[in-house]
Amino acid sequence: MQTLDAIKTRRTIRKFTEDPVSHEVIEKIVEASAYAPSWKNTQTARYIIIEETALKNKIDQKKTVMGFEWNTGIILGAPVLVVLASVPGKSGYEKNGAYSTSKKDKWEMFDAGIAAQTFQLAAHECGIGSVVMGIFDEVKVKELLGLDDTLNVSALIAIGHPAIQPTAPARKSVQELIQYR
Repeated sequence: MQTLDAIKTRRTIRKFTEDPVSHEVIEKIVEASAYAPSWKNTQTARYIIIEETALKNKIDQKKTVMGFEWNTGIILGAPVLVVLASVPGKSGYEKNGAYSTSKKDKWEMFDAGIAAQTFQLAAHECGIGSVVMGIFDEVKVKELLGLDDTLNVSALIAIGHPAIQPTAPARKSVQELIQYR
């Protein structure tokens, strides 16, 4: 698959088959994701792979997804939930701990976004569908997974073999998106 084709054909998948995703495929996706650009090549993205139904059932509780039941259905319907985490205090910082720019620590989420998109494109290349979910209580997710302050939870990504192939939604024209000066 060519890069532009992958970008144009990747779709958000919210319904999955029950078929498991092999560890070999997951590791191939994460290996590719390791090539995502990051602040000064800090490579702060981490991937916590959740396959256990009992653990997914705990993550989907209303408090964890802040009452957003749509996410509950997606989490329970996906064979795998990936918790995209980030190492804090690296992206946007100098070695002495000072912020590098006025954006301060916001670069952590920028890097997590690049990592998430790279993960999704790699998954698409492997025939795996995905959806990034941002409505969750980070503190509750960290508690359930036993994570300490060495990781921040950036996003939840449900993955699996697509049960549907949605069509592309309308896109803004290039003229709406671009400015030349």
